[in-house]
Amino acid sequence: MMAALICVVSLAAFLQFFVSYCRSILASTHGIDLSENVREVTGIENAGVVADDFARLLQLLHLCSDGGQDRTEIRAIGTYYSLLRILGRMSHSIIPSVSAWVEQERRSCSYFAAVALDRRIANSRDLLNRQFDSGC
Repeated sequence: MMAALICVVSLAAFLQFFVSYCRSILASTHGIDLSENVREVTGIENAGVVADDFARLLQLLHLCSDGGQDRTEIRAIGTYYSLLRILGRMSHSIIPSVSAWVEQERRSCSYFAAVALDRRIANSRDLLNRQFDSGC
């Protein structure tokens, strides 16, 4: 019985830490504007990123080469997004205010993916330019 209690408390503490970690990652990309290239590639209009764009943006992210810099953050946000989707389905009819918060968080996850895609495209472009400049 004591082991079960310790396990539950540990899981709750981990979940609280994980949510705080993910929200800090999302906050770090909040004020970053997306480039026209990313808007063009993703089809994101002036209305902005919507919550349901996350899976598509994640697929595009996996197509780009990565330097290993944001791999952990992308996995964490992907897990956070999945947890939010589950919470959103459970709270949709029960607690509408939680459902609205979940939708905003999911939109932030999608925006994070768009910013990460923008960074990867910029890094790929810089790498290509350096290769051309070096005469390869």
